[in-house]
Amino acid sequence: MSKIPRIGLLGRILIAIVLGIGAGHIMPLFLVRLLVTFNSVFSEFLSFTIPLIIFALVASAISDVGRKAGRMLLLTTGIAYGSTVFAGYLAYFTGISVFPRLLEANSTESLSATAEGVAPYFTIQMPAVFGVMTALILAFILGLGMAHLDSRGLKSGIDELKEIISRLIGGVIIPLLPIYIFGIFSSMAYTGEVASTIEVFIRIIGVIFLLHIILLLLQFGIAGIICKRNPLSMLRNMMPAYFTALGTCSSAATIPVTLKQTQLNGVSSEVAGFTVPLCATIHLSGSTLKIVSCALALMIARGIPQDLGLFTEFILMLGVTMIAAPGVPGGAIMAALAIIQSILGFDAEQQALMISLYITMDNFGTACNVTGDGAIAQVVDQLNKREISPA
Repeated sequence: MSKIPRIGLLGRILIAIVLGIGAGHIMPLFLVRLLVTFNSVFSEFLSFTIPLIIFALVASAISDVGRKAGRMLLLTTGIAYGSTVFAGYLAYFTGISVFPRLLEANSTESLSATAEGVAPYFTIQMPAVFGVMTALILAFILGLGMAHLDSRGLKSGIDELKEIISRLIGGVIIPLLPIYIFGIFSSMAYTGEVASTIEVFIRIIGVIFLLHIILLLLQFGIAGIICKRNPLSMLRNMMPAYFTALGTCSSAATIPVTLKQTQLNGVSSEVAGFTVPLCATIHLSGSTLKIVSCALALMIARGIPQDLGLFTEFILMLGVTMIAAPGVPGGAIMAALAIIQSILGFDAEQQALMISLYITMDNFGTACNVTGDGAIAQVVDQLNKREISPA
């Protein structure tokens, strides 16, 4: 008997969307209300866990990075953060120019209408232990403190908390997401507001895919100028890493291929061995591009103001938050939900659509992340050679 292949998260999300749209047209009201009740409880649980997720992951990540000393660490981290922030601004300015022509204001008004049109049977209030900003500030203080003092006891406790939270994400939240998405689209189909949302999805995904290509060309173009090498040749050499990440949807699983192709581009083994594993954790420019694009598109479609000041705060904080993204499919969007909620003010329904949009292109974002790691390694290697070469 042949083994049934395991369906990945993307497949489960797509199946949930399709089944939800179909089922919403034929389900009786009591079943729709049952799904809305589940979504209400799940969204409350998600709101409760978000500060814990951001605290545990950010504190541990800062401590891990901070314990490693040296110029190369600061250089790699600075470039990775700059690349991530650049991707966010690229998504914002492109979206501001393109999305208003593609999307009609209030075209996804159903996101709030759905919740109002179908009421849950009951709700359960789950107040968070502390707020999102409290979690971020506490994570920074403890993370930097642990790094400076080399605190083993507290570090061990934070690492165990991170493991608990990572297992919560991978074992509870991520598996329940398809049911949550199914409920969202079922209720939208029941109220007859799903068509405009699907149309928005298709338009946004097309723009994001083109932006990924542009981002990689810009990253390798800058690396080519600094290293005085052909950027297209370097990018072509990184394609095995791109397609490996496309299949695995994991930066960590792609590290061996990324490392090999980076060295093929002429990066020294010492620099490649340091930058590639580090960037697999802290460099998520493709993920940032997707998150900013999706958030901006949904805000434009709903007629919500999207001023530069608001998105500057969002992008700068997102660059830090991405360092804490756990290495599971959809981990980046789960880590980002905290600031999506606190800065942009997204409600549970909007967060659900953000998750759906993000995971639909999760493989391409991961592939963009790891391919861009090769460009960063090139720049770090070149700057490192200049530093150690005699005057």
